[in-house]
Amino acid sequence: MAESADEMLQAALRDLAAEEPGRRGAAAERLCQAGEQARPAIVPLVRACGDADDTVREWAVAALEEIGPPAAAMIPDLSALAASSNPLVGYWAITLLGRGGQSAATAVDTLTRCIASADLAVAQRAAWALGRIGPAAAPAVPALRNATSRGDERLAHLATEAIAAIGA
Repeated sequence: MAESADEMLQAALRDLAAEEPGRRGAAAERLCQAGEQARPAIVPLVRACGDADDTVREWAVAALEEIGPPAAAMIPDLSALAASSNPLVGYWAITLLGRGGQSAATAVDTLTRCIASADLAVAQRAAWALGRIGPAAAPAVPALRNATSRGDERLAHLATEAIAAIGA
C-alpha cells in the first residue's frame, strides 16, 4: 500500500530527529524530494541545517531551497532560530522569514539585530528579509543605514534596497 503524503511527512519528521545520522540524512532527502509538500517541515529542516552530519545539512539546505514561504504560525520559531549561533541555521531561518514577507513583521527586531552579525551572509540576508517585509520594517531603518557603511558592497546594496522597499 502506498504511503500517503501525510504519513511520509510524519515518518520523515520522526527520522529527522533520529540518533543515527543515516536516518536523519535519508529523512532530509525524502523531504527534499517532497518539494512543496514538505512545507510543514520547514522549522525542523532549518534546525537540521545545524546538524553535525554533512549529508543531513546538505539535504536540509536542498529541501529548503525548494520550499516556498512558511505558514504564519512558523514565524515565532523561525525568528528564534534566526538568532542562532550557527550561521547556516540563522541564514536559513532569515531566508524563510524573508519569504514570509509582511507576515514576518513580528520578526523585525530579531532581523534588525542580525544585520550586525559578524557573519556577512547572515547580515546580508537580514537586510534582504527586512526589505521583503516592507513598511512594517521601518524600525530597522537606522540599522540598515549603518549597514550601508559597514564596508561590504553587497550588504550596502541590500540595505539600500531594503530602505527603499520600506519607504524610508
